[in-house]
This record gives sequence, structure tokens and C-alpha cells, in this order.
Amino acid sequence: MSNNEPETTETTDDAPTEPTEPTEATTSTATAADDVRRNTPGKGRKPDARAIEAAAPDEFGLVQAWWGGGKGKTTAALGMAFRAAGHGFRVHVLQLMKGGADSVEDVRGEYNAIAAVPGISYENLGHYGWAGMRDGSDEADHATQAEAGFERAKELVAAAGEADLSEPLPLDGDPEDGVHLLVVDELLYAVSMGLLDESAVVDFVESKPENLELVLTGSHDRPEYLDDVADLITQVKMEKHPFETGQRARKGTEY
Repeated sequence: MSNNEPETTETTDDAPTEPTEPTEATTSTATAADDVRRNTPGKGRKPDARAIEAAAPDEFGLVQAWWGGGKGKTTAALGMAFRAAGHGFRVHVLQLMKGGADSVEDVRGEYNAIAAVPGISYENLGHYGWAGMRDGSDEADHATQAEAGFERAKELVAAAGEADLSEPLPLDGDPEDGVHLLVVDELLYAVSMGLLDESAVVDFVESKPENLELVLTGSHDRPEYLDDVADLITQVKMEKHPFETGQRARKGTEY
């Protein structure tokens, strides 16, 4: 090496390096992100699914009514049903007036999903056509079926009154042994179509036990008769719908 050349030092990947001190900017950014996470409801924790075990709700007992001309009434009710079942609460879905259109299969997606989730069960009492739709079904049968479904709903509410809803219920138990949440899907349609009496539905609601959460859906007409007995009344309003342009019910979204 020439005496005039600068001396160089070789380095390797294994050579120790001095730690880089965090700058004020990076520290500030990290602190801000931590603050945001701490201010979220979950405090920044990543949610992990837990095994479903029988449990009892602390604050059930309200009456909910979902109505309106928009899509989503049954969808909302089923969402609550699955949410409750996910916490280990016993849930039953009783459907009236479901089916009857040639574009809809008998087995809806929710039936398969319900069968796969512990703690939630269902009954369908509505594969008999649509009242007032001139679809060839016997109009007298509509009233008979709606009344039968309503009687079944009353049986389930009475059974819940015999159960201790402040305690966990067997996830595989019969709904006759009590449920924490009961969805009566399309009951409000049966009323608006004249198949059931408004006052009878009010009596039904008032007969429910204190800790039973009762969810009623259906009807494009506002159920004013529930104003004094329902705790939550939600209108699902349509602004635009693909049915208006001829789109038929789609598997996986409408059934």
C-alpha cells in the first residue's frame, strides 16, 4: 500500500453497529398511534374468537320492531341472532311468510348457517306462497298458516316465561325449554296484510317475560300499534333497489 493512499477499514455483516436513536418525529408518530389505539373501544387489542359456551345475558328484555320498504329487516334480525348466539345465549328464529316465490329456494342460506352455530335454532312456517300476490295459492290458507305461526310464537313466549332467563340455557336445548332471544320474522307483514289482528299482537308483546328479548320484523307500513309497547322501532328505508330494474332475488344476499 502506498503511503499516500488513505487507510481503509473493512466491515462485515457481523460487525456490531451502534443502535439508531429514535428521532423526535418517529417517537411522536408512535405515541400518536398508541393514543389512537388506547382511545378505541377495544383499547387497540386484537379481538380473538372464543369458544361458545352457554351463558346468560345481563340486559335482555326489550322489544324491537323492524319495518319499512327497504331491504335488511330480516338481515338485521338475523345479525342480532347470530351475535347473541356467539355470546352463548339461547336464540330461536321463527319465520312466517318466508318462501312462495319461484326465484327463491326452499333452503335459505341462514338455515345452513344456523345449523352450524350452537345455541340458535329456527322454524319456518311460511312456505305457502304470498298473500295478496295472486300466485295461485289459496288465500284462506294464508290466514290459517299465519294464525298457526302466531300460536307457535305465543307458545314460545309462554315457555320462556317458565324458564329462568337469568341463567344459562343449554345450547342444544329445545326452544320449548326457554330462549333468551326470540325473533318472529315477518309477523308485522301478517298484520299489515290483515291476517292477524293488531290488538292480538299487542297482547302478545305484553305477555312476554321480563328478560326475553323479542324481535319482530316485516311490513312496509309503520306499526303504530306498537308505539306504546316496543322499546325500539326502526324503519328500513329504500332509496334504490335492484328489484326496480328487474333484478330477481339472489342466492346469498336475499336468501
